[in-house]
Amino acid sequence: MAHSFQLATRIEFGSGYINNAGIEAKKLGITKVMLIADKGIIGAGLVKPIEDSLKKEKVDYVIYDKIVPNPRDIHCIEGAEFGKEHKIDGIIAIGGGSSLDTAKAIGTLITNGGNIRTWAGFGLLKNEIPPMIAIPTTEGTGSEVTFDAVITDTEAHEKLNILDLKIAPKVALVDPDVLLGLPKRVMAACGVDAFIHAFEAYTCRVANPHTDAMALHAMEIIVENLRGAVHNPDIDNCTGMMLGSNLAGIAFGYSDVAGIHCIAEALGGRYDIPHGVANSIVLPEVTEFNIPANIEKYARVSRILGVDTSGMDTEKAAYSCVDALIQMRKDVDIPKMSELEVIDPKDFRELADASFRNLSTPSNPRDITAEDYFNILNKAYFG
Repeated sequence: MAHSFQLATRIEFGSGYINNAGIEAKKLGITKVMLIADKGIIGAGLVKPIEDSLKKEKVDYVIYDKIVPNPRDIHCIEGAEFGKEHKIDGIIAIGGGSSLDTAKAIGTLITNGGNIRTWAGFGLLKNEIPPMIAIPTTEGTGSEVTFDAVITDTEAHEKLNILDLKIAPKVALVDPDVLLGLPKRVMAACGVDAFIHAFEAYTCRVANPHTDAMALHAMEIIVENLRGAVHNPDIDNCTGMMLGSNLAGIAFGYSDVAGIHCIAEALGGRYDIPHGVANSIVLPEVTEFNIPANIEKYARVSRILGVDTSGMDTEKAAYSCVDALIQMRKDVDIPKMSELEVIDPKDFRELADASFRNLSTPSNPRDITAEDYFNILNKAYFG
């Protein structure tokens, strides 16, 4: 199978690596950093070791904290103006996907101008963003190794994707220690999100042997560690989850996601629900729809999920992963779609249309229409 594979980000993985931010900034020739983090991360004290490291290396910095879940275009525009005003020449982003994606979008506007919609699409950027160091604090994003930023258009209430190698972080500092204090509900949602990254990377149409290898190993590690990390976190299962998330990020970043994410981004754009939860609530239904496209791959996923497929034919083994996915979601206490009061079935037609417009729809394993998305949403909500 002919394909290309280019990893744009250097990964530094290990306990305590958050303390190396200043050293890495200096290596990149950065003299003034825009340190991007949300108020919660700052309040939790996770930014302090980065500040200490920057001070030790005599690298100047300013902090931008206008970060929200499902990041907005308005904050990216404001952040770009802030960065220009302070004449920054590098970025350090710490947090979940919201912080990392906001940082990529801010960098895009600093070096390319325009607005988020100007650059929404594949390979549209003219210039690289300022050199960026990404430090994930959840085990779900994978954004530290992707060249994708997902930003909400606040006028259209729709998520936009900037996809370009020019926004990839130069360095990812991946430190499993930061997961030890993660709230249970966040660990659960982000952990299932990481699994879905690998799952869709493996089953989507643009998967390739390199991304398959990453995705398979990521799923194995996440399944082995997810329940423990949610209910009884320790350094071993947190290290496993952070590694699984990182591998899953490489996998989907260099293949793609598919229908699960298309719906999740539509749900997040309209209702502002956490991305990992949005993915989880349609996971079984989209999977069941997609299984006929590649029965062998879904059968393999069933075995990774712990299903004993001995004595089953390939088709039955493939479909057995649906119940296993429902059980995984239940085991980490993620609600069903109907249990989220904010979701209104009256919106399903518009949500289906938004899902269909998503840039990842063509990557779905099986041809999928807006009507299919509509039916999946109804099945996920009403059973």
